[in-house]
Amino acid sequence: MSLNPVRPWRSVERRKSRQIMVGNVPVGGDAPISVQTMTNTDTSDVKATLDQIIRAADVGADIVRVSTPDQASTQALREICRESPVPIVADIHFHYKRAIEAAEAGAACLRINPGNIGDASRVKEVVKAAKDHGCSIRIGVNAGSLEKHLLEKYGEPCPDAMVESGLDHIKLLQDNDFHEFKISCKASDVFLSAAAYQALAEVTDAPIHLGITEAGGLTAGTVKSAIGLGNLLWMGIGDTLRVSLSADPVEEVKVGFEILKSLGLRTRGVQIISCPSCARQGFNVIKTVETLEKRLEHIKTPMSLSIIGCVVNGPGEALMTDLGFTGGGAGSGMIYMAGKQSHKMSNDQMIDHIVELVEERAEKLEAEKSAEESTAAE
Repeated sequence: MSLNPVRPWRSVERRKSRQIMVGNVPVGGDAPISVQTMTNTDTSDVKATLDQIIRAADVGADIVRVSTPDQASTQALREICRESPVPIVADIHFHYKRAIEAAEAGAACLRINPGNIGDASRVKEVVKAAKDHGCSIRIGVNAGSLEKHLLEKYGEPCPDAMVESGLDHIKLLQDNDFHEFKISCKASDVFLSAAAYQALAEVTDAPIHLGITEAGGLTAGTVKSAIGLGNLLWMGIGDTLRVSLSADPVEEVKVGFEILKSLGLRTRGVQIISCPSCARQGFNVIKTVETLEKRLEHIKTPMSLSIIGCVVNGPGEALMTDLGFTGGGAGSGMIYMAGKQSHKMSNDQMIDHIVELVEERAEKLEAEKSAEESTAAE
């Protein structure tokens, strides 16, 4: 028995948006909300950049963005795009030639602000390169880099200024008959971001890329992103997201998936439901959960696991998870499977046993999925 994300009181009705492709990843429409991150290596160092991309992909990243500030970066991008296991977004800010070079190098998407890369003729050249090479475009509005005339008009970064900036950039693309774009309007302030995204969602059907920019370090940035992105996602806004942390990009991906899993919007890997522990615990809950998180990282099959220290809440939580362990005292606890008591297990052997049960269940579920897909293909 798994957690049921379709119960009416815990479901999210997503905003209707049109769909574009970022390489082989659909964004918008009815596609799953994709999780992104961004490398922080020197892009011209192909090996270091690819190593980071691969590590991010291993924990579930659907798309990875790579900064391309100079020609050495766009030259390296060719090999990076060719070897990457996921689509690459080239991050361009001002130089239109870098955008053209990135498209030619195989980038799946260009992150630009059309109004920042020059006059109409240069925008036209970039759009042509995107069309010729099958690139989509992300318009990236940021409260920290709004156009001068908008700051003069509004006096400060505000939701209206951010939305106006986004619509101006959209018009530049649409005037060139280009429609394969998504858009973001990020700020480091949660209130400003949320208000701008809500206003933007009402005036365009473009897929929306969510982010709270410069959110901070691992702990503070996770909390800030969970509040900002979580509320927007709860309202149905958002087709792809990046959690911006001053941390390893792998951590951004992990946090992104945890936010989506908490809202029932994506399922990947083992979701551990665990208690904070107290004097009633029959085993060391905190250490056990830390160990299980590391040992179950390789599991990609969606599954829920409850690890509860005592019988106060343990049996009830186990009713709603695929697997569970509840501390019972005297050096042992109870294993639950599909919400039902299964067998006792000693605390000393419990971690190895749970890992074995999870792996067995994952293998079974994947086999069933393959059989269903084979039958459907016949």
